[in-house]
Amino acid sequence: MKYVIGLDYGSDSARAVVVNAETGEELASSVKYYPRWMEGKYCKPSVNQYRQHPQDYIDVLEHTVKDALSKCPAGTAENVVGVAFDTTGSTPAFTDKNGTPLAMLPEFAENPNAMFVLWKDHTAIKEANEINELATKWDTDYTAYEGGIYSSEWFWAKALHVLRADEKVRDAAYSIIEHCDWLPALIVGNTKPEQVYRSRCASGHKAMWLEQWDGLPSEEFLTALDPVLAGFRDRLYKETCPSDKKVGMITEEWAKRLGLTTNVAVAVGAFDAHMGAVGAEVKPGALVRIIGTSTCDIMVSSYEEMGDKLIPGICGQVDGSVIPGMVGLEAGQSAFGDVYAWFKKVVAWPIENILAKTTLIDEKTKQKLIAESLDQIIPALSEEAAKVPVSESTILATDWMNGRRTPDANQMVKGTITGLNLGSSAPLIFRALVEATAYGSKAIVDRFIENGVEIKEIIGIGGIALKSPFVMQTLSDVLNMPIKVARAEQACAFGASMFAAVAAGVYAKVEDAQTAMGMGFAQEYYPNAENHKIYSELYKNYQAIGKFTEENLFNK
Repeated sequence: MKYVIGLDYGSDSARAVVVNAETGEELASSVKYYPRWMEGKYCKPSVNQYRQHPQDYIDVLEHTVKDALSKCPAGTAENVVGVAFDTTGSTPAFTDKNGTPLAMLPEFAENPNAMFVLWKDHTAIKEANEINELATKWDTDYTAYEGGIYSSEWFWAKALHVLRADEKVRDAAYSIIEHCDWLPALIVGNTKPEQVYRSRCASGHKAMWLEQWDGLPSEEFLTALDPVLAGFRDRLYKETCPSDKKVGMITEEWAKRLGLTTNVAVAVGAFDAHMGAVGAEVKPGALVRIIGTSTCDIMVSSYEEMGDKLIPGICGQVDGSVIPGMVGLEAGQSAFGDVYAWFKKVVAWPIENILAKTTLIDEKTKQKLIAESLDQIIPALSEEAAKVPVSESTILATDWMNGRRTPDANQMVKGTITGLNLGSSAPLIFRALVEATAYGSKAIVDRFIENGVEIKEIIGIGGIALKSPFVMQTLSDVLNMPIKVARAEQACAFGASMFAAVAAGVYAKVEDAQTAMGMGFAQEYYPNAENHKIYSELYKNYQAIGKFTEENLFNK
């Protein structure tokens, strides 16, 4: 038998799955949180700074692969033929001439600006605005295939912000690399910036790469933004690759570190949502929603259907970014599960700050009580909120707690809650937040449909899709569409394993891997017609309050 390993690097942790390349059967998996990240290092949430140390990525790579393999039958490791990575994005870092992220050098080991700038880092809002302003004046609109609005979550805005903010990094930086490009390059032993295989997915959706204009934005455009960007274009790339291509074979050093042989092909990396969509068996007409801390919404479309369409306000349309031979479309919400996590922190304050100090019970019992209470907050809120009829859901919220990704990126906007009175309970507020995330989802679906992209079905993947019936039913009711939930618990890692199988030559193309390895669906939610009728009216209120706050309060 032949086996493959899919590695999914999320916001908080990484997971590895070992999969039978011929049947799609998952043999074992392993998850590990990033150790430095979990300590809160290098991040300043108050100013939207979120940085991750490259050593965290290495530590979890070694742990998850070896741990997952230790759970497999004897002989599995010797028959692993492929590995593929997906990561968050855009999550870039500056490197030296050897392609080493600067934070791996002793003099930059504790410098956040030398680390990977996580997708959710919004410190580059000013730079994103400058890119958008210049793009509207330039002969070529380099944002045209990225929805027409460049985001602070993306490659060039982050790079420009860091270069301006840190003279030492500016002096040492030779090139820039995406997280999803660095990991494959690392384990095949070829990190030289000019030689690294660059992801079509990452470069097309976040770095304004397009083959028709000779790759990345011109040197003239970049230096017009700021002279600090001079020279980087030449030290980056012109060519990009879809993720069915092989970067190379794993080195002897990394084979030994991971418990593998050197007969392991390594695929070109991509972003988590895009590989997750493949794992969820995306096809034309299906919108795959990767629902976690944020959401990414992925579709594929034929060249014939897309034609000359340019869909405004999304996160890009890129040839081959999901499935080679099709146009990949991306949208998403900057916060989904993070909205619920924020509210959990609010209601957990007395537990963590009052109960934690009590002397009425022994320390061991107290810690167990605190842990149990924290674990039950979201399930208890969901249970009570689900009992409230839609007609009595009178609190209204917007979902922009972390800005807005799509439609029409704007990281200046803030979340709002209105309609409160003295009877507004925690479950009622929680219900409004769940409805807000569903309304934000509807705005995305409507944008695709309004621009001629047909949506025949919706597929949900991720922890919330599998574990929160209340959220999924609300989403189905608001959208007035059935929602299938992918069976694969680690759909992104599972999708990565499909790319690993193609890169290793087990399958000729991604669609063949999907057919042979696909796990199908665990359940399906169907919309309640009466609820949808009410939500259709409430959605108009959501749009109105969103427009008011954006124009009058927060877009300054």
